[in-house]
Amino acid sequence: MTETIELSIVIVNWNTRDLLRDCLAALRAADLPQSMETIVVDNGSTDGSIAMVAADFPAVELIANDCNVGYSRGNNQALYRARGGYVLLLNSDTRVSRQAIRTLMRFMDAHPDAGACAPRLVAANNIAQPFAYGGEPTLAYLFRRGVFRCVLRQGLHDWDRSGAQEVDWASGACLLVRREVVESVGPLDESLFMYFEDVDWCLRMRKLGWRVFVQPEAVVTHLGGGSLRQNPEARRCYYQSLRVFYAKHYGRLAQALMKAGLWLYRRISPIEDG
Repeated sequence: MTETIELSIVIVNWNTRDLLRDCLAALRAADLPQSMETIVVDNGSTDGSIAMVAADFPAVELIANDCNVGYSRGNNQALYRARGGYVLLLNSDTRVSRQAIRTLMRFMDAHPDAGACAPRLVAANNIAQPFAYGGEPTLAYLFRRGVFRCVLRQGLHDWDRSGAQEVDWASGACLLVRREVVESVGPLDESLFMYFEDVDWCLRMRKLGWRVFVQPEAVVTHLGGGSLRQNPEARRCYYQSLRVFYAKHYGRLAQALMKAGLWLYRRISPIEDG
């Protein structure tokens, strides 16, 4: 039987060598359990990421793929190897504060019905990141979000809210999950190449009775929160994953209405930033 340790940290990387170096350096400086492991999955990077990890962070376990197999599949490769009682999904463009991971672990220890917990995600200017968590993207929820976004010009949620709160989903940019949840819920859905894999995972957790929380006392800087605004290809992938998510969880009528609403929304709304 594989020996269980306290924590496994899983990072999927694709051509973000310098960001990954800073991410791993922040982890090295953080307050972490002695019984832990870090697994980096590299999705065919051509920027020297693999050589950097091997040279600068020899204790990190490295899985090197020949090509970009996607965010979900990359995480799953590490999840199959991970031995931690807790597993932390972490993006390569994050910087954990010294106590962030310990704070998440303490919260999970105190709430045995919590299947997953995320920190407060902030941008480099320390402003809370929009769309770091949310409600299940039903038609009613998407309609409310669209009204707030297009008419009121504000977010549906108070991203800077203090105090732990229960949510329907939290961003996989930094998400602490129990080993028991991984085993019962299963891995990330690899049909979701990137985006909505965290929403889908949290929905499956909640269907099995687990709760999902955000604990803002833990703070993690996420430098990539504006990727949708900056990258048209990322926006295309985002909307494609939304369609896949709807096909998986909702009926044909809901899918048709979502597509019609999405067509209108993309023509009248400001470009989203996360």
